[in-house]
Amino acid sequence: MARAFRRAGRGDQRRYVATLDAGERELVATLMGQVADLLAPPEPDGAGGGAGVTGTRAGDVDDGFDAIVAGMGLARAPGERADAAASGEPADRDPALDRLLPTGHREDDEAATEFRRLTEGGLRHRKAAALTASVAVLREAGDTVSLDEGQAVAFVTALTDVRLVLGERLGLRTDEDLDRLEELVERLDDDEPVVHLLALYDFLTWLQETLASALMRR
Repeated sequence: MARAFRRAGRGDQRRYVATLDAGERELVATLMGQVADLLAPPEPDGAGGGAGVTGTRAGDVDDGFDAIVAGMGLARAPGERADAAASGEPADRDPALDRLLPTGHREDDEAATEFRRLTEGGLRHRKAAALTASVAVLREAGDTVSLDEGQAVAFVTALTDVRLVLGERLGLRTDEDLDRLEELVERLDDDEPVVHLLALYDFLTWLQETLASALMRR
């Protein structure tokens, strides 16, 4: 059973420690790995995608992450890619990427394109590095997950990005969206897919908040 992150030790010996069982570690690691693969730069036309963090090939990343979500009944609608193309985005661009890689200039398409050209590559790399490092920690850990300062910062960043993708799949863009979804879930049976996915989102939120709080303590 999961136990919240807490800070242990002082100075160079400071660690951030939580308890996660094998199933919890594997679930979080799988989601982090899929988001890292999602962030992989698009392959040139005709190029074969290499294997990503989860062992998928680049062209299979969207299907890989969506397979987890689809099992809960919340895969992306088929029309979303057509909608993206109509708005000027590449037809195969996952809308979750716009949550992970914001443009910075929502009202100016030309400025947004230039901002993305200048910043997106580096941002993809930094986010993917944090996710990949966190997957490695989880795969090597036992029930006690112990992080040093750098690992803890990477881990809280990775959790944030997984939550962004899950939030996009759930249609959560405002606090009101979350309130409406929680009200809906209260009326549903416990075996409904959306109930399980919201529980996963809440679990990741709790895990992220406990680690962030431990990091901010003085």
